[in-house]
Amino acid sequence: QVQLVESGGGLVQAGGSLTLSCAFSGRTFGNYGMAWFRQAPGKEREFVARIGWLGGSTDYADSVKGRFTISRDNAKNTMYLRANNLNPEDTAVYYCAATSSWTLGKSRSDYNYWGQGTQVTVSS
Repeated sequence: QVQLVESGGGLVQAGGSLTLSCAFSGRTFGNYGMAWFRQAPGKEREFVARIGWLGGSTDYADSVKGRFTISRDNAKNTMYLRANNLNPEDTAVYYCAATSSWTLGKSRSDYNYWGQGTQVTVSS
């Protein structure tokens, strides 16, 4: 059974940076496409970024493009999200997700496994 554990969230001032990590266990990490989603209070969970099995294919939501960078280290079974130039609108619980499907989508239903989330709060 796949298990995902996020870490690295916290409180940061506007303009600051954070790096989130997602530790993967239970199966072969390199066989799974990965993604980050986030959910702000009172809002739906939304796609943030996705990364292919070998890390060569990435995609971002327009709201984070140019500020966030998704990456993975298959030797460490870990995915990362580097978030720069954060603003209060980035405040949310950030979730990592994994899929064994060949389709690497942007919808919640495209992913089989989810972590418990890590809170990111950006103060103005």
